[in-house]
Amino acid sequence: MNMENLTLEGSAKTPTVSFDSENGVLELKGRSIPENSIEFYKPLNDWIDAYAASPKPNTIVDVKLEYFNTSSSKCILDLFKQLEKLNAGNTEVKVNWYFEEDDEDMEEAGEDYQAIIDLPFKMIEVEEI
Repeated sequence: MNMENLTLEGSAKTPTVSFDSENGVLELKGRSIPENSIEFYKPLNDWIDAYAASPKPNTIVDVKLEYFNTSSSKCILDLFKQLEKLNAGNTEVKVNWYFEEDDEDMEEAGEDYQAIIDLPFKMIEVEEI
């Protein structure tokens, strides 16, 4: 069965979401300060649950966030935890954490996740996101 991709247009408060089941590439990009982050992230969690049934051999997670609030950080952690479980199964999950040069907050946030989550993390410094 072919899974639907999940694509959400970003806004001033929510990130662009592009989860591509065919290529096993999950991308979050932009700002994450939704009014209700649990509500915003729920479809993402549900999608990963569905994807977990028949994932690609390799799954790449590209996180290109320029800013997120505290409630989003918890939801992102939950997302990573879901992917961590997935990584133990039929796919190899790799996370690319992009941050802008001089943005120590986002660099540290990536390092914090890297310390908590048992997934290969690659920290990638870019000029701008």
